Amino acid sequence: MPSNAYDMLSSAPANTPQSLKHPQPLAAAPPEALKRIQWLLTDVDDTLTWQGTLPTQTLEALTQLKEVGVHVIAVTGACAGWCDQIAKLWPVHGVIGENGAFSMQKDDHGFHIQSALPISVMKHQQGELLQALKQLLRDYPDIDFANDQAFRYCDVAINIGQDRDAVDSDTCQELLARIRQLSIEGHNVKATQSSIHINVWIGEHSKRATSEQLLRQQLSLDSLPIEHITYIGDSLNDESMFEWLPMTFGVNNITRWLPELSAKPSYVTVNNGGYGFAELAALIVQAKQSLA
Repeated sequence: MPSNAYDMLSSAPANTPQSLKHPQPLAAAPPEALKRIQWLLTDVDDTLTWQGTLPTQTLEALTQLKEVGVHVIAVTGACAGWCDQIAKLWPVHGVIGENGAFSMQKDDHGFHIQSALPISVMKHQQGELLQALKQLLRDYPDIDFANDQAFRYCDVAINIGQDRDAVDSDTCQELLARIRQLSIEGHNVKATQSSIHINVWIGEHSKRATSEQLLRQQLSLDSLPIEHITYIGDSLNDESMFEWLPMTFGVNNITRWLPELSAKPSYVTVNNGGYGFAELAALIVQAKQSLA
């Protein structure tokens, strides 16, 4: 038997049966399973937001979840500057940023940042990566770095859909393949695609790895059943989270990506982005209140 919470988390099967099935409508999610949720990990762009804005319903949903005892952790590819604002001002338990490069939390004792590598090391590697990617992007004159690149600690974000017309899928796949062939100072380059960016970095961190690490720090040594943790996302860079946890969710706009996902969410909302997140939150709150 696992001896502590982290062992319980890590012992989850890599491919659960639900993650390999076609997702069901959110309404099919059992209230008993929703009631068990204690930790809700969530993507941000186009999961909490929609079309570049944060719906009122999202903030209300985050507040309602907090009131019924659900700890929400944002797990995002967003830059450190954006994560700083989320961690300090939103009703969340913490933020994991730049696809796992760091975590941020605000509590009664102050503001805390933990990172996979020292920030100075990440910034150095990021500088080398920027130079290599500038050379590569000369072949794609219509594609540039994200406007928030200056506020990133670790990764380099290539803008494929934020405040611009979306780059076509074939070009994105070609870019991903070329980026993954790069090597910087003997390190393999990692890359993943979200709804708005191609995120590129050096290091072994990931959304899942840093989520496990943060949960290990937050939980007591008593084992927490994996069914008490869930995730909601919208894109290709959420696949490792869908693969890890036995019950997960996608907002409706993930539908376009389902054919490309080997591990899929268990359930999909009716609405897109933050409106879909609010759907899920309402069902969790209802389940906790009605089955109390």
